[in-house]
Amino acid sequence: MGGGQISFGRTLVVAPHPDDEVLGAGGTIARLAAEGEEVFVAVVTEGKPPAFDPEATARIQAEARQAHRALGVTETIWLRLPAAQLAETAHATVNAALLELVHRLSPQTVLLPFVGDMHMDHQLTFTSALVACRPHQAEFPKLVLAYETLSETNWNAPYLSPAFVPNVFVDISEHLEAKLKAMELFASQVRQPPHERSIPTLRALATLRGATVMRQAAEAFVLVRHVV
Repeated sequence: MGGGQISFGRTLVVAPHPDDEVLGAGGTIARLAAEGEEVFVAVVTEGKPPAFDPEATARIQAEARQAHRALGVTETIWLRLPAAQLAETAHATVNAALLELVHRLSPQTVLLPFVGDMHMDHQLTFTSALVACRPHQAEFPKLVLAYETLSETNWNAPYLSPAFVPNVFVDISEHLEAKLKAMELFASQVRQPPHERSIPTLRALATLRGATVMRQAAEAFVLVRHVV
């Protein structure tokens, strides 16, 4: 999908936690916004006490708002389900929250975390989002893609979890710096190299994914469904 405009249309990016959307699709978000598309980010969970410090939760949400503004996100939606506790939350509750969102926004494209990610919140977000995107509805997303999240997608158990084998690549050569700047705004989440959540590692992954398709930089996705 490098070269020329990409026809994602109105796009919903579903993030289990704040920063997943930037790690997995920040360059694509910036590119779509620059091309005039509406991009919405839904953050499914938030850290709740006593497991999470309220000040830390407020800080990362403020960072997310800054990062999304820098990328050109149209609207950030907070579903506020409990972080690291989606497995203990009624599946119907998660389904309903995402279904209501899909009905309200009517996105043409939905970007999801990968089902094989190590974090259970990612796996359950993927499953519930697919329920919300079922094609038996009058209106449903015509393009569904799964993104990769450094330190989640590639830390799962080989051969026991689904492997992330990308087959869709978005050229973000002109938008990589915007992605990295957005990640820097998540100051509480950025780590120093060689940690995977470091700016040099994000740049290296974009370079690798780009080289796969002869581009300077790219983000990679697994195609879940495409109706044309």
